[in-house]
Amino acid sequence: MITEAFLDQISAIVARAGLSTESVAALRDAFPELHFTYCLDDDIGAGIEPQREGEGFNVYLINGSEHCIRFTRDPDSATGLVLAEVSDEG
Repeated sequence: MITEAFLDQISAIVARAGLSTESVAALRDAFPELHFTYCLDDDIGAGIEPQREGEGFNVYLINGSEHCIRFTRDPDSATGLVLAEVSDEG
């Protein structure tokens, strides 16, 4: 389960530290019970909406409880986050 308060906390950390492989690695160390993935937002499929949007990044919920990781909008079933870098180029 991922709470709104936790999403606030992660969004604040990423906004302050920046989104990078290093910051995601630090989140994995700090919250080992959750799965964190880093990618570019362009890599996310069409029609998948972020749970949160920040300056230069989006946050998506994922559920990996049934052997395959999939996106979810249900914070109660979420087992991790995808932190996706949003590019200004386009």
